[in-house]
Amino acid sequence: METIASLQNPRVKGIAALADKARERRESGLFVLEGARELGLALQGGYRLQTLLVCRELWGAHRPLPVAAQHLEVSPAVFEKLAYRAGSDGLLAVAEQKDLRTERLHLSGNPFVLVLEAVEKPGNLGAILRTADAAGVDAVLVCDPQCDVYNPNVVRSSVGCLFTNQVACCTSGEALAFVRGQGLRVLAAELQASRWYHEADMRSPCAVVVGAEADGLTDFWLANADARIKIPMRGAIDSLNVSVSTAVITFEAMRQRGFSSGGQTAVG
Repeated sequence: METIASLQNPRVKGIAALADKARERRESGLFVLEGARELGLALQGGYRLQTLLVCRELWGAHRPLPVAAQHLEVSPAVFEKLAYRAGSDGLLAVAEQKDLRTERLHLSGNPFVLVLEAVEKPGNLGAILRTADAAGVDAVLVCDPQCDVYNPNVVRSSVGCLFTNQVACCTSGEALAFVRGQGLRVLAAELQASRWYHEADMRSPCAVVVGAEADGLTDFWLANADARIKIPMRGAIDSLNVSVSTAVITFEAMRQRGFSSGGQTAVG
């Protein structure tokens, strides 16, 4: 197995650029992910690992490695340069991105879908994907994205749930066409709504739409929603973090559905 020890190695520089720059990810169709758990979930989700980098000092000399087209050993100094989180286990990979069009989605008989409009922060997107996995939602549509779903911080904050969910990236128009084509009611989360979220019927096929924290949903979604819902706010502030709001509404939908499995199967 080839070993890389120089920080100036072209492969090291290329992987660092891939992790740091959305343009590099977009043009190459590749992305970087780190950690055994995330790598395992990516492989289970049908992702192909192009290159696996292992730091034996961290991973261990004899532990088996995930399947990848190419394996490279790197020195601790090189791994530290490439790692984007503390306490890493010594595995990092370059993987091929998936086709994230809505045409690839397959919904259950009674689907529940999350639609995210222009969510900006990788941490929020990752947290929502983690909620989506926990609740077993059918799909997450990332509309008019301000955040690259393959940003390493999305992978990290989602604890690999980017790979366990059905995710599509599209315009708001494409998302609306998809959910209408699937016969879903559209519920828009809005601060000025007149209906409390727990009063809305989410037992039948539906999509909940949430927007960016700063501006909320655009007029496009408010005009096309079947209902607008809000979460009661009893303190000094008027809104929650978008990932928290999404979790509150999502688990209310699961409660109404008797916590029966939807698009995914729980793993405990």
